[in-house]
Amino acid sequence: MTEDTDLLALERDILERIDTAENEAALEDARIASLGKKGVVSERLKGLGKMTPEERQVAGPALNGLKARITEKIEARRSILKEKALTERLKSETIDVTLPARPEQRGTIHPTTQVWQEVIAIFADMGFSVAEGPHIENDWYNFGALNIPPEHPARQEMDTFYLKPKEDGSRMVLRTHTSPVQIRTMENETPPIRIIAPGRTFRSDSDRTHTPMFHQIEGLVIDETTHMGHLKGTLEAFCKAFFEVDDVKMRFRPSHFPFTEPSMEVDIGCHWEGGELKIGEGDDWLEILGSGMVHPNVIRAGGLDPEKYQGFAFGMGLDRIAMLKYGIPDLRAFFEADLRWLRHYGFASLDMPSVAEGLS
Repeated sequence: MTEDTDLLALERDILERIDTAENEAALEDARIASLGKKGVVSERLKGLGKMTPEERQVAGPALNGLKARITEKIEARRSILKEKALTERLKSETIDVTLPARPEQRGTIHPTTQVWQEVIAIFADMGFSVAEGPHIENDWYNFGALNIPPEHPARQEMDTFYLKPKEDGSRMVLRTHTSPVQIRTMENETPPIRIIAPGRTFRSDSDRTHTPMFHQIEGLVIDETTHMGHLKGTLEAFCKAFFEVDDVKMRFRPSHFPFTEPSMEVDIGCHWEGGELKIGEGDDWLEILGSGMVHPNVIRAGGLDPEKYQGFAFGMGLDRIAMLKYGIPDLRAFFEADLRWLRHYGFASLDMPSVAEGLS
């Protein structure tokens, strides 16, 4: 067999293998077998160096021509196989546009976030601004400035989360209420002051109605003329707007808080109807918040003169009033991230609370 005949037979075998390749993997195997480092054509090209100049003049162009034809054939076959694979994929992924659309899962606004925005909307309509403060406080802002003495039970470790002691023995604390924001505001603003302070708070407690981390909102009004009647009117207007009722029956009970004097617990009238709690009227009472006139010691700790300024403060749990308004039985569920619970109690992302257009 002559050299030319041998190359023709080799070319025929290689091209036949390329033509019969059913997929790109098989085509790649054919390319490696012919043009790879150890492929039959590559091996023959390596042998050109051992030939005489006369033999090389004949074999060189013949082998390079063979290599070029094989390369061209491989590329042509690869294009055919890619088009074939795409056609098969399109057939398998065909979408019947006549079928109804599959409903997409949508996110919801958490009830606490919704109530947070509702409360801000109500008090903003009354002229309050929003104030914020750090979650980690020192003893002065969390206790001392709020007229809470060293022997007070709230300072005990069974109720409060303390951080590791510093070199001087003092310890920072995860704030147990948002009241420190009131002190910081009095230090940095000149009366009249009218703020609300929503935020996270932390206490060592956990059951159906208590969690180690919860949300609270407090209000503070400081000026020269504010009195108890203003406090009552503010809270009554808030309850009507928040629970979306035309009238609300309220009861102010004497109580004791270190940072207010006099202090009052606030109850609202309610009754059960068909297993559902109705807010605003009835013979039953439901405690919703604590309030009172700001203690002179607290005003003084905030850097103001209690002989000149006075005011009122109040505080409530955002999670608790969310439970009351939307009939949520267990506070712990607020923090479990159960999608079924969130879809049931959650709110559409565009349902932004507005006093004028309705809160919920």
